[in-house]
Amino acid sequence: MTTDPPLRRSVLYMPGANARALAKVATIPADAFILDLEDAVAPDAKDLARDQAAAASSASGNEIAIRVNGLDTPWGPDDIVAVAGAAPSAVVVPKVSGPGDLVRVADALDAAGAPEQIALWPMIETPAGVLGAAAIAAFERVAVLVMGTNDLALELRAPLRPGRAALVPHLAAAVLAARAAGRGIVDGVFNDLGDPEGFRAECQQGHDLGFDGKTLIHPSQVEPANEVWSPTEDELAHARRVIAAFEEAAAEGRGVITVDGRMIENLHVESARRTLALAEGAAARAER
Repeated sequence: MTTDPPLRRSVLYMPGANARALAKVATIPADAFILDLEDAVAPDAKDLARDQAAAASSASGNEIAIRVNGLDTPWGPDDIVAVAGAAPSAVVVPKVSGPGDLVRVADALDAAGAPEQIALWPMIETPAGVLGAAAIAAFERVAVLVMGTNDLALELRAPLRPGRAALVPHLAAAVLAARAAGRGIVDGVFNDLGDPEGFRAECQQGHDLGFDGKTLIHPSQVEPANEVWSPTEDELAHARRVIAAFEEAAAEGRGVITVDGRMIENLHVESARRTLALAEGAAARAER
Protein backbone atom coordinates (compact mmCIF):
# COMPACT_ATOMS: atom_id res chain seq x y z
CA MET A 1 0.00 0.00 0.00
CA THR A 2 1.32 3.44 -0.91
CA THR A 3 1.86 6.03 1.80
CA ASP A 4 -1.06 8.41 2.14
CA PRO A 5 -0.25 12.08 1.44
CA PRO A 6 -0.88 14.80 4.02
CA LEU A 7 -4.48 15.92 4.41
CA ARG A 8 -5.38 18.59 1.88
CA ARG A 9 -9.17 18.56 2.10
CA SER A 10 -9.22 22.34 2.49
CA VAL A 11 -6.50 24.57 1.03
CA LEU A 12 -7.24 28.20 1.79
CA TYR A 13 -5.87 31.11 -0.23
CA MET A 14 -4.77 34.03 1.93
CA PRO A 15 -3.76 37.39 0.39
CA GLY A 16 -0.17 38.16 1.30
CA ALA A 17 -0.85 41.88 1.60
CA ASN A 18 -3.53 41.42 4.29
CA ALA A 19 -1.73 41.26 7.62
CA ARG A 20 -4.95 40.67 9.59
CA ALA A 21 -5.81 37.65 7.44
CA LEU A 22 -2.32 36.20 7.75
CA ALA A 23 -2.49 36.53 11.53
CA LYS A 24 -5.50 34.18 11.55
CA VAL A 25 -3.72 31.28 9.86
CA ALA A 26 -3.11 29.49 13.16
CA THR A 27 -6.80 29.78 14.15
CA ILE A 28 -8.45 28.47 10.96
CA PRO A 29 -8.92 24.67 10.72
CA ALA A 30 -7.84 24.42 7.07
CA ASP A 31 -5.48 21.57 6.24
CA ALA A 32 -3.16 23.83 4.25
CA PHE A 33 -2.79 27.44 3.17
CA ILE A 34 -1.61 29.22 0.04
CA LEU A 35 -0.24 32.67 0.84
CA ASP A 36 -0.84 34.58 -2.36
CA LEU A 37 1.60 37.05 -3.93
CA GLU A 38 -0.02 36.91 -7.35
CA ASP A 39 -3.67 37.52 -8.32
CA ALA A 40 -4.86 38.69 -4.89
CA VAL A 41 -2.21 41.43 -4.60
CA ALA A 42 -2.18 44.79 -6.38
CA PRO A 43 1.08 45.82 -8.08
CA ASP A 44 1.81 48.55 -5.53
CA ALA A 45 1.44 46.04 -2.66
CA LYS A 46 3.69 43.30 -4.05
CA ASP A 47 6.72 44.14 -1.89
CA LEU A 48 4.64 44.32 1.30
CA ALA A 49 2.88 41.06 0.48
CA ARG A 50 6.19 39.31 -0.16
CA ASP A 51 7.65 40.35 3.19
CA GLN A 52 4.49 39.52 5.15
CA ALA A 53 3.96 36.13 3.50
CA ALA A 54 7.57 35.14 4.09
CA ALA A 55 7.29 36.07 7.77
CA ALA A 56 3.96 34.26 8.18
CA SER A 57 5.31 31.15 6.47
CA SER A 58 8.34 30.99 8.72
CA ALA A 59 6.24 31.40 11.87
CA SER A 60 3.50 28.88 11.10
CA GLY A 61 3.33 25.19 11.98
CA ASN A 62 0.75 24.52 9.25
CA GLU A 63 1.47 23.29 5.76
CA ILE A 64 2.11 26.57 3.98
CA ALA A 65 2.64 27.16 0.30
CA ILE A 66 3.42 30.54 -1.23
CA ARG A 67 2.06 31.40 -4.67
CA VAL A 68 4.69 33.46 -6.45
CA ASN A 69 4.40 35.69 -9.46
CA GLY A 70 5.73 34.31 -12.74
CA LEU A 71 9.43 34.63 -13.36
CA ASP A 72 8.66 36.73 -16.44
CA THR A 73 6.99 39.42 -14.29
CA PRO A 74 8.81 42.27 -12.49
CA TRP A 75 8.13 40.57 -9.12
CA GLY A 76 8.82 36.89 -9.76
CA PRO A 77 12.60 36.82 -9.22
CA ASP A 78 12.32 38.69 -5.89
CA ASP A 79 9.51 36.35 -4.85
CA ILE A 80 11.82 33.37 -5.37
CA VAL A 81 14.55 34.92 -3.23
CA ALA A 82 12.06 35.60 -0.43
CA VAL A 83 10.66 32.08 -0.64
CA ALA A 84 14.15 30.61 -0.49
CA GLY A 85 14.77 32.40 2.79
CA ALA A 86 11.36 31.67 4.31
CA ALA A 87 11.43 27.96 3.37
CA PRO A 88 7.69 27.23 3.20
CA SER A 89 6.41 23.74 2.48
CA ALA A 90 5.94 24.52 -1.20
CA VAL A 91 5.95 27.10 -3.96
CA VAL A 92 2.76 27.41 -6.01
CA VAL A 93 3.76 28.13 -9.61
CA PRO A 94 1.08 29.86 -11.73
CA LYS A 95 0.16 29.06 -15.33
CA VAL A 96 2.49 26.12 -15.83
CA SER A 97 2.47 24.93 -19.44
CA GLY A 98 5.06 22.17 -19.20
CA PRO A 99 8.02 20.87 -17.19
CA GLY A 100 10.27 23.55 -18.66
CA ASP A 101 8.46 26.14 -16.53
CA LEU A 102 9.22 24.06 -13.45
CA VAL A 103 12.89 23.66 -14.39
CA ARG A 104 13.21 27.46 -14.44
CA VAL A 105 11.62 27.81 -11.00
CA ALA A 106 13.62 24.94 -9.51
CA ASP A 107 16.86 26.38 -10.88
CA ALA A 108 15.99 29.83 -9.49
CA LEU A 109 15.25 28.32 -6.07
CA ASP A 110 18.56 26.45 -6.09
CA ALA A 111 20.43 29.59 -7.12
CA ALA A 112 18.80 31.46 -4.22
CA GLY A 113 19.91 28.79 -1.75
CA ALA A 114 16.45 27.34 -1.06
CA PRO A 115 16.24 24.09 0.92
CA GLU A 116 15.81 21.04 -1.33
CA GLN A 117 12.66 19.97 0.52
CA ILE A 118 10.61 22.89 -0.80
CA ALA A 119 8.14 21.22 -3.15
CA LEU A 120 6.52 22.64 -6.25
CA TRP A 121 2.74 22.92 -6.64
CA PRO A 122 2.17 23.74 -10.32
CA MET A 123 -1.14 25.31 -11.27
CA ILE A 124 -3.05 23.71 -14.12
CA GLU A 125 -5.02 26.68 -15.44
CA THR A 126 -4.43 26.84 -19.19
CA PRO A 127 -5.18 24.53 -22.13
CA ALA A 128 -1.44 23.91 -22.48
CA GLY A 129 -1.30 22.98 -18.81
CA VAL A 130 -4.08 20.42 -19.21
CA LEU A 131 -2.42 18.93 -22.30
CA GLY A 132 0.93 18.80 -20.48
CA ALA A 133 -0.41 17.65 -17.12
CA ALA A 134 1.20 14.20 -17.28
CA ALA A 135 4.68 15.63 -17.90
CA ILE A 136 4.13 18.36 -15.32
CA ALA A 137 3.04 15.87 -12.65
CA ALA A 138 6.04 13.66 -13.39
CA PHE A 139 8.54 16.44 -12.62
CA GLU A 140 10.52 15.25 -9.60
CA ARG A 141 9.89 18.18 -7.25
CA VAL A 142 6.13 18.26 -7.81
CA ALA A 143 4.01 17.25 -4.83
CA VAL A 144 0.56 18.59 -5.72
CA LEU A 145 -1.25 19.82 -8.81
CA VAL A 146 -3.50 22.84 -8.17
CA MET A 147 -6.41 23.46 -10.51
CA GLY A 148 -6.98 27.06 -11.56
CA THR A 149 -10.51 26.72 -12.85
CA ASN A 150 -11.29 30.43 -13.27
CA ASP A 151 -8.38 31.03 -15.63
CA LEU A 152 -8.94 27.73 -17.39
CA ALA A 153 -12.59 28.56 -18.09
CA LEU A 154 -11.56 32.00 -19.34
CA GLU A 155 -9.02 30.60 -21.79
CA LEU A 156 -11.43 27.92 -22.97
CA ARG A 157 -14.12 30.59 -23.44
CA ALA A 158 -16.39 28.30 -21.46
CA PRO A 159 -19.01 29.45 -18.92
CA LEU A 160 -18.63 28.39 -15.29
CA ARG A 161 -22.11 27.04 -14.61
CA PRO A 162 -23.39 24.72 -11.87
CA GLY A 163 -22.08 21.24 -12.55
CA ARG A 164 -19.07 22.58 -14.52
CA ALA A 165 -19.95 20.47 -17.56
CA ALA A 166 -17.46 22.34 -19.74
CA LEU A 167 -14.59 21.64 -17.33
CA VAL A 168 -15.27 18.07 -16.18
CA PRO A 169 -13.22 16.40 -18.95
CA HIS A 170 -10.23 18.60 -18.17
CA LEU A 171 -10.57 18.14 -14.42
CA ALA A 172 -10.67 14.37 -14.90
CA ALA A 173 -7.61 14.49 -17.17
CA ALA A 174 -5.65 16.38 -14.52
CA VAL A 175 -6.66 13.90 -11.81
CA LEU A 176 -5.56 11.05 -14.08
CA ALA A 177 -2.18 12.71 -14.62
CA ALA A 178 -1.69 13.31 -10.90
CA ARG A 179 -2.55 9.75 -9.93
CA ALA A 180 -0.37 8.25 -12.69
CA ALA A 181 2.58 10.14 -11.20
CA GLY A 182 1.63 9.46 -7.59
CA ARG A 183 0.96 13.13 -6.83
CA GLY A 184 -1.71 14.94 -4.89
CA ILE A 185 -4.22 17.21 -6.61
CA VAL A 186 -6.67 19.83 -5.34
CA ASP A 187 -9.70 21.26 -7.11
CA GLY A 188 -10.21 24.90 -8.09
CA VAL A 189 -12.08 27.55 -6.15
CA PHE A 190 -15.83 28.19 -5.92
CA ASN A 191 -16.54 31.88 -6.41
CA ASP A 192 -20.02 32.48 -4.97
CA LEU A 193 -19.81 32.87 -1.19
CA GLY A 194 -23.56 33.41 -1.10
CA ASP A 195 -24.31 29.91 -2.42
CA PRO A 196 -23.29 27.38 0.26
CA GLU A 197 -25.40 24.63 -1.29
CA GLY A 198 -23.70 25.13 -4.65
CA PHE A 199 -20.33 25.05 -2.92
CA ARG A 200 -21.10 21.77 -1.18
CA ALA A 201 -22.33 20.26 -4.45
CA GLU A 202 -19.12 21.27 -6.20
CA CYS A 203 -17.08 19.81 -3.33
CA GLN A 204 -18.94 16.54 -3.72
CA GLN A 205 -18.30 16.58 -7.45
CA GLY A 206 -14.59 17.16 -6.85
CA HIS A 207 -14.49 14.38 -4.27
CA ASP A 208 -16.18 11.98 -6.69
CA LEU A 209 -13.75 12.91 -9.47
CA GLY A 210 -10.88 11.88 -7.20
CA PHE A 211 -9.46 15.19 -5.93
CA ASP A 212 -7.80 15.25 -2.51
CA GLY A 213 -9.56 18.47 -1.58
CA LYS A 214 -10.44 21.95 -2.77
CA THR A 215 -8.80 25.35 -2.87
CA LEU A 216 -10.87 27.93 -1.01
CA ILE A 217 -11.31 31.70 -0.99
CA HIS A 218 -12.91 32.22 2.44
CA PRO A 219 -12.66 30.61 5.90
CA SER A 220 -16.41 29.86 5.83
CA GLN A 221 -15.70 27.24 3.16
CA VAL A 222 -13.24 25.26 5.31
CA GLU A 223 -15.61 23.17 7.40
CA PRO A 224 -17.87 22.06 4.53
CA ALA A 225 -14.83 21.03 2.47
CA ASN A 226 -13.36 19.13 5.41
CA GLU A 227 -16.67 17.36 5.93
CA VAL A 228 -17.09 16.30 2.31
CA TRP A 229 -13.55 14.90 2.12
CA SER A 230 -13.80 13.06 5.45
CA PRO A 231 -15.21 9.51 5.67
CA THR A 232 -18.74 9.13 7.03
CA GLU A 233 -19.54 6.84 9.93
CA ASP A 234 -21.11 4.34 7.52
CA GLU A 235 -17.97 4.36 5.36
CA LEU A 236 -15.79 3.82 8.42
CA ALA A 237 -17.95 0.94 9.64
CA HIS A 238 -17.81 -0.70 6.22
CA ALA A 239 -14.03 -0.24 6.04
CA ARG A 240 -13.60 -1.91 9.42
CA ARG A 241 -15.77 -4.84 8.32
CA VAL A 242 -13.75 -5.25 5.13
CA ILE A 243 -10.44 -5.31 6.98
CA ALA A 244 -11.73 -7.67 9.67
CA ALA A 245 -13.13 -10.09 7.08
CA PHE A 246 -9.89 -10.00 5.11
CA GLU A 247 -7.76 -10.71 8.16
CA GLU A 248 -10.08 -13.52 9.27
CA ALA A 249 -10.01 -15.11 5.83
CA ALA A 250 -6.23 -14.83 5.63
CA ALA A 251 -5.86 -16.54 9.01
CA GLU A 252 -8.13 -19.38 7.89
CA GLY A 253 -6.54 -19.73 4.47
CA ARG A 254 -9.70 -18.75 2.60
CA GLY A 255 -9.34 -17.05 -0.77
CA VAL A 256 -12.90 -15.85 -1.30
CA ILE A 257 -14.22 -13.07 0.94
CA THR A 258 -17.61 -11.39 0.96
CA VAL A 259 -18.75 -8.39 2.99
CA ASP A 260 -22.32 -7.09 2.88
CA GLY A 261 -23.01 -9.51 0.03
CA ARG A 262 -20.16 -8.27 -2.15
CA MET A 263 -16.93 -10.01 -3.08
CA ILE A 264 -13.85 -8.37 -1.57
CA GLU A 265 -10.45 -8.22 -3.26
CA ASN A 266 -7.10 -6.73 -2.20
CA LEU A 267 -7.96 -3.43 -3.84
CA HIS A 268 -11.01 -3.09 -1.59
CA VAL A 269 -8.85 -3.75 1.46
CA GLU A 270 -6.38 -1.08 0.37
CA SER A 271 -9.24 1.37 -0.09
CA ALA A 272 -10.60 0.48 3.36
CA ARG A 273 -7.23 1.08 4.98
CA ARG A 274 -6.94 4.42 3.25
CA THR A 275 -10.40 5.36 4.54
CA LEU A 276 -9.33 4.62 8.10
CA ALA A 277 -6.07 6.52 7.61
CA LEU A 278 -8.00 9.56 6.38
CA ALA A 279 -10.25 9.43 9.42
CA GLU A 280 -7.28 9.13 11.75
CA GLY A 281 -5.58 12.06 10.06
CA ALA A 282 -8.72 14.17 10.30
CA ALA A 283 -9.12 13.33 14.00
CA ALA A 284 -5.51 14.25 14.68
CA ARG A 285 -5.94 17.52 12.80
CA ALA A 286 -9.06 18.37 14.84
CA GLU A 287 -7.15 17.90 18.10
CA ARG A 288 -4.45 20.42 17.19
